[in-house]
Amino acid sequence: MHESLVPLDEALAMLRAALPMKGLPQIIADRDDPASDRSAMDGAALRCADGNAPRTIIGTLFAGDDPSAFHVGLHEAVRIMTGAAVPVGADAVVPVEDLRSEGNKLFLTRPPKPGEAIRLRGSQARAGAILLSYESPFTAARVGLAAQVGMKAEMMGRLQRIKVGIASTGDELVGIPLPHQIRDSNGPMLTHLAHRLGADASNLPSLPDDPEALRQHLSNLGDVRVLLTSGGVSMGEKDYLPVVLKELGANILFHKIRLKPGKPMLLALLGDKVILGLPGNPQSAYLNALLFLPLVLSRLEGSPERNPWHHAQLVEAVKNRGERPLLHPCTLRDDQLTPLVSKGSGDLITLAKADACAWIPEGGMAAGETKYLQVI
Repeated sequence: MHESLVPLDEALAMLRAALPMKGLPQIIADRDDPASDRSAMDGAALRCADGNAPRTIIGTLFAGDDPSAFHVGLHEAVRIMTGAAVPVGADAVVPVEDLRSEGNKLFLTRPPKPGEAIRLRGSQARAGAILLSYESPFTAARVGLAAQVGMKAEMMGRLQRIKVGIASTGDELVGIPLPHQIRDSNGPMLTHLAHRLGADASNLPSLPDDPEALRQHLSNLGDVRVLLTSGGVSMGEKDYLPVVLKELGANILFHKIRLKPGKPMLLALLGDKVILGLPGNPQSAYLNALLFLPLVLSRLEGSPERNPWHHAQLVEAVKNRGERPLLHPCTLRDDQLTPLVSKGSGDLITLAKADACAWIPEGGMAAGETKYLQVI
């Protein structure tokens, strides 16, 4: 084992520690919930003391109507809709299916029960109650709760999608390549992935193998919060990204992880920017982005972290002679992982055919259950 290589779980833990989650502020009930007695059903608000006697309809209340216009008296009822405030005098709501109307008269098929179909004032929370503690991750329901207590305007700035920029590196990248050159496939691939993961993603112009150009780019990221680069992080003479980041004072969390493909992976913090220095080979770039970008986005958004791993049956053995765990492309049908023949980290064709990449430990794996990443 190479001690300088950071295990995947440790790399992810380092990222979590370096990016504290910015969640919701404490949510406190600004008033009783519900703020008044409310009808839980469509029906009629009436007095239980009148038993099964016919009622005279004195009006109708919809959700949001002021109930003070009515006072339910002897043998009276108010038609009421779900969510409407219960008028004074009524102590039950009888649902429409238990009512029959003739003109302005209501007839009950059964006697009402006190408190029936009424959500009592404060039955869910009292004013001043702590509904959610500090720094809870954002979920749709929690955003709704914050809006319910009047915090919507305060939160709007936190709900913007994270801006992610993708910039491939390398002098070999051209639009119309000669045999010794290549097109940029990583840029469009990673931009699509970032978009699928919920980011505001943009494919930036590719960067030449020039330290000054790289320095200028990293110093002028604008509103890009997360930058994905591909290439320039290995051991080549033109792999300038680690050196330039150090010169700019970046905090490099790790460089080189114990994973195949994807060993040269680098992750750094440059001010408030997160830099994911992905390897240049497409399988490496894709899989490292699939592992690390969702975690970065969840920390910056304050959204719950999602487990990227699924489990299925590997239908046949996969060899792995290296000292690093392997992510191997497979097809996935009915929870069955069938390994594809892959020609290494540069094989984009096989990755494009894959539905998943199975986790193969050092030494290889026989057929059986394993975890996998879904290719999206």
